[in-house]
Amino acid sequence: MNKTANTNTNRTDKIISRVTTVVALIVVVCLAIWGIRTLIHQARFEETNDAQVDEYINPVVAKVTGYVDEIRYEENQDVKKGDTLVIIDNSEYAAAQQEAEAALLNARAQIAVIQSNVRTTGQSAKVYESQIAAAKAKLLNQEQEYDRYKKLYDVESATKQQLDRVQAALDVARSDYKSAQNAYEASLGRIDDAKVQLQALEAEIKRREAVVTRNDLTVSYTIIIAPYDGKMGRRTIQPRQLVQAGQTLAFIVDREAGKWVVANYKETQIRHMKVGEDASITIDAFPGKKYTGTIESLSGATGSKFSILPPDNATGNFVKIAQRIPVRIRLKGSPEELKDLSAGMSAIVAVKKERN
Repeated sequence: MNKTANTNTNRTDKIISRVTTVVALIVVVCLAIWGIRTLIHQARFEETNDAQVDEYINPVVAKVTGYVDEIRYEENQDVKKGDTLVIIDNSEYAAAQQEAEAALLNARAQIAVIQSNVRTTGQSAKVYESQIAAAKAKLLNQEQEYDRYKKLYDVESATKQQLDRVQAALDVARSDYKSAQNAYEASLGRIDDAKVQLQALEAEIKRREAVVTRNDLTVSYTIIIAPYDGKMGRRTIQPRQLVQAGQTLAFIVDREAGKWVVANYKETQIRHMKVGEDASITIDAFPGKKYTGTIESLSGATGSKFSILPPDNATGNFVKIAQRIPVRIRLKGSPEELKDLSAGMSAIVAVKKERN
C-alpha cells in the first residue's frame, strides 16, 4: 500500500516538474522575444512617453464694458465660426451712436448752408461788380463835367457856385465808386471766409464720420462671436454680470488650426531627428490605435530655459541632468479622424533614427 502511494507521489512530482519546466521555458522564450523586440525597437527608434497632444486654446475677451445680456453657449459645446457666444447690453453705446449720427447729419446740413451762402455771396459780388461799372461810368461823366465847368470858370463864363456844385457831384461819384469797390471786395472776402469755413466743416465731418465708425465698432463689439470653428471650454460668467473691457469671458479650442503633439525628448535622443521626418504616435486614452505625424520643428532651447526661473548651473553644487528638447509633431489625418483627441492627452512618440 505504501509502495503504491510512493509511486503515485513520484509520478505527480514528475508531472509538476515537467509542467514547471515547460512554463519556465515558455516564460524565458517570451522574455527573450520581448527583450529582442525591445532592443530592435530601441535600436531603430527614439521613443519617449513625455509627450502630450496640444492645440490652440485661445481666450474670448470682452472689448467693451457692460452687463451680460445673453449667453448663447454651454460648456464644452461645439461652435461654428460666426456663432454668437455672448451679448452685452448695448443701450448706452446705441445712444452714443445715435448722438454721433445726429451730429454728423447736422454737420452735413451746415455744409449745405455754407455752400448756399457761397452761391448767394457770389451773386452779390456780380451785382457789386455791375455797380462798380455804373459808378465808374458816372465818375467819368462827372470828371468830364467838372473839367468843362473848370474851364468855363477860368474864363469867367461860370460862377463859383456852379463849379462847387459840380465839384460836390464829382466827390459823390468818387465816393460811390469807392463804395462799390469796397462792397465788391467785401463780398469776395465773405466768399473766401465761407470757403475756409467749408474746409473746416469738411474736416469736422470727417471727424464725425470717424466717431460714427468708432461707435459702430463699439456697438458691434457688444455681440461676441466665435472667431473660428472650435469647442468652448468652461463657462465662468452669468447673465447680468458686469464685465470689463479686456476681461476673459471664456476659452475656445481652435479646431481650424489642427492638432499636434509636443514630445519632450532627451537631448541625447535628438541628434538624428530632422524636420519632415515621420513619427508614430500612441495615445494613452486609445492604446489600440496608431496615429502618425510629421516633425514640424525642434525647439531652439531646452524646456527649462523657457521656465519662469531658468536654472543657473553656476550657483551651488552642480548635478548633471539630461535636459529635454520639445519636438513639435503635426498629426496627420482628417478632422474627423482626430476629433477624439483633446489637448493635454498623454502620448508615446517614436521617431525612426536617421543615420548619416
